[in-house]
Amino acid sequence: MTRLTLHSLVRAMSRIAPPHLAESWDNVGLIVESPIVKPDARRILLTIDLTPEVLEEAIHPLKSTTAAIIAYHPPIFKGLKSLTLDNPLQSSLLRCITNGISVWSPHTALDSVKGGINDWLAEGLITHDNGTVSILGEEKQGLGAEGAGVGRRVDFDQPVPLEEIVVRVKKHLRLGQVQLAKSAFGPDAIRSVAICAGSGSSVVGSAKADLYFTGEMSHHEVLAAIASGTHTILCGHTNTERSYLPTLKKRLEDELAQEDTDRGIEGLPKYEVAISEADRHPLDII
Repeated sequence: MTRLTLHSLVRAMSRIAPPHLAESWDNVGLIVESPIVKPDARRILLTIDLTPEVLEEAIHPLKSTTAAIIAYHPPIFKGLKSLTLDNPLQSSLLRCITNGISVWSPHTALDSVKGGINDWLAEGLITHDNGTVSILGEEKQGLGAEGAGVGRRVDFDQPVPLEEIVVRVKKHLRLGQVQLAKSAFGPDAIRSVAICAGSGSSVVGSAKADLYFTGEMSHHEVLAAIASGTHTILCGHTNTERSYLPTLKKRLEDELAQEDTDRGIEGLPKYEVAISEADRHPLDII
């Protein structure tokens, strides 16, 4: 990937998930910029986590040359005092650099933006336009912030049985099982759902809703929720994020195609946007 095409990727991802929409504690944007230029590299690999397995997939000699990795979770959250091969994460970053692979992370910017992960989670609960989606908490400010916020709330026009919502969640996330904490004080039919991808207790925990829908919460946070009459569905942290990658793939392909059109270079080989086959939730139910 040349500097010019890396800049096209940066512009495309900045339109999809503007970095200023991320939470203040987050680390989003261009995390790694490799100085090694590979003009023939046009493959962009999408993943939730940059694990050693994902990196091996990215540099596999039988795969087309990978130019960049879009890692939803930033592989660097805090300042590093060293970069050594003894640390698996640091080793992955060093190998990205030496293999000419740059890394971009959207994380909470992609959660918050309109049409992002939290909107996608909300859409999975609504069938036949039987509900409305609104921002949970304060709306973000700035360019591209319309309709953006850290969480979402679904209000159904007519109450939906809790068991039916569980079915919808499993179907939307392509899961065989979810965890359900059913409150003895909560309603059997749900009128409102508070939603946040990943570890969402700090977002949904302050909302008054019949149901919390997120990836993970602590033991005591779940106990507090059901004691207050709120049912809770937990799906596993990355399980609330991974099935959005096909949507991100299509959006990125469209944005990169527009970049080529704007620059008048439609004749060049197209970008190949691929979803990692090695990326997976780290916990199995056995």
